[in-house]
Amino acid sequence: MKHFLVHIKLILVVAIWGVGWPAGRVIAQEVAPFAASWLRYIVAVLFFLIYLRLSTQWIYPSRDEWKRVAWIGFFSTCLYQAFFMVGMKYTAAGDASLMITFNPFFTALLAVVFLKEAMHWRLGVGIALGIAGVGVLFWYSPNVDIPFNERALGDVLIAGAAFAWACNTIQMKKAMTEPAKDSERCLSPLQLTVWSSVAGLIMLTPVMLAETWVVGLPSPSANAWIAMVFLAVFSTVIAYVWFADGILTIGAGKSALYVYLVPIFGILSGYLLLDEKLGASLVLAFILIVGGVMLAQSKQPFSEQSS
Repeated sequence: MKHFLVHIKLILVVAIWGVGWPAGRVIAQEVAPFAASWLRYIVAVLFFLIYLRLSTQWIYPSRDEWKRVAWIGFFSTCLYQAFFMVGMKYTAAGDASLMITFNPFFTALLAVVFLKEAMHWRLGVGIALGIAGVGVLFWYSPNVDIPFNERALGDVLIAGAAFAWACNTIQMKKAMTEPAKDSERCLSPLQLTVWSSVAGLIMLTPVMLAETWVVGLPSPSANAWIAMVFLAVFSTVIAYVWFADGILTIGAGKSALYVYLVPIFGILSGYLLLDEKLGASLVLAFILIVGGVMLAQSKQPFSEQSS
């Protein structure tokens, strides 16, 4: 009961992230992917900068830190958002919320390659379970009203988003533990997130303009605007701040446990908000994928430190 409010916030965080999947589905049906990403981040960056300015963490990155921040922004804001928005155009929100849980698998594999961490049998078995869960999701998803080819393409794109976020996680890990050449301290997770969002928004702008030149100006409906603001303010800014507060208060390991609830909220919100289908196959896929993730992350140093 000592940290009751923090636990309530973490439950709200995973609920927000879960509802973010049907919100993304709504936007992707109406707005071109880069325009949608740009609109989301123009709002999110504004709120991030205000929050950072009001906090005690306002620090402007050095030249070498900007190089790191640019890479983080490329993976987290540009590449991830492109895969996310295009993927949500084709697949169901519930299916996508399960596919994104492959992020820890990709992160652990990249840590073996780039951070020289040891390969462990738990990672191999966990990945095998996760792949089995994806197989169930591909072939037995209850959302059969979406053509199989479209749903499969969307799921693969969401897996691409998970891989992009894993690359972002590796970059964040290095930036938080190794000071840049022209700096004596590392940027905090909040500082890295805010400034990488700024860098990513700058990189998104010319791509968005080129896309708009080809497809025309976006004209989102009221529902799409509501979904856009929800993703920007709640899913991107508020949820991150609350999750970071949870990490600082109760630790990364305990906070990370809540993330496993995101697919549950994603599936239920897809059912309630978008009339998506429920079925035993989603439960089995959830057990296999999330169980595989938990097994892969057990005894994994990087996962425990970076969750």
